[in-house]
Amino acid sequence: MKKKGLPKLIVILGATAIGKTGLAVRLAKEFNGEIVSADSRQIYKEMDIGTSKPTEKEIESVPHHLIDIVYPNQKFNVTIYKKMALKAIKDIQERKKVAFLVGGTGLYIKAVVDNINFPEVSPQKKLRKELETKDEKELFRIYMRLDPKGAKLIEKENKRRLIRAIEVCRITKKPFWEQRNKGKSLFETLQIGIKLSREELKKRISKRTDMIFKLGLEKEVKNLTKKYGGSPLLRTIGYHEWFAEKGEGSIKEKIKLHTLQFAKRQMTWFKRDKRIHWIKNHQEAKEIVKDFLEN
Repeated sequence: MKKKGLPKLIVILGATAIGKTGLAVRLAKEFNGEIVSADSRQIYKEMDIGTSKPTEKEIESVPHHLIDIVYPNQKFNVTIYKKMALKAIKDIQERKKVAFLVGGTGLYIKAVVDNINFPEVSPQKKLRKELETKDEKELFRIYMRLDPKGAKLIEKENKRRLIRAIEVCRITKKPFWEQRNKGKSLFETLQIGIKLSREELKKRISKRTDMIFKLGLEKEVKNLTKKYGGSPLLRTIGYHEWFAEKGEGSIKEKIKLHTLQFAKRQMTWFKRDKRIHWIKNHQEAKEIVKDFLEN
């Protein structure tokens, strides 16, 4: 829905490995833009290969914001992200440039686009210590009982996010998802989603996984483990497979499978939003952006 008179924001979204960064860089170069990341893992320093951060060439060609902003052992959540993203977007717009919000973390995108406010609950050390002893499957089952609607949308493998959601439910005695509320619209927003066939997405995920192994994923995992030990962030896809019980398939194949499963959940999230314009290529996106900025 268009909100006349508000500053314009362009969102490029879609599943992991689908080509968001490449498309966003091309569009930002064509329309005098800068990119604000909406990726819940690329915000972390030192987690470079496993999160497939933009290349040096991409960052040099178009300014990127909210990448490499905190260390893996520092506190970070969607509320902090929203404040930083709004500040970055405002700065870009004040310099008469176009802001592109780019990523696959649906909660981060929704927080900005719909100006969502989340319940403020301070960390509960005793509760967190108790929950840290449980694995992701146990945590998900607990959260599903507390907040069935939210459980359909949350990242099942994200231990940190599961713990936080359970924490809010336990302290407030209410489902986490029901406690969100929308503020006034801050932007006139165009949301563009990249849509590919399942087979094409599967090929891209396979190719990207092969690439991050060549770039040195194993060494990165070892360095992070040595430095940050049992950080919940190392239980996310691309990292936790190195610590999981040995079973059928190699680590590489497990990463490919888990990434594809995650991509499906991302698309399930995004498909609920009827405002998204789904495109298949750069030319389609370029025409939509041009029309949006000129009208």
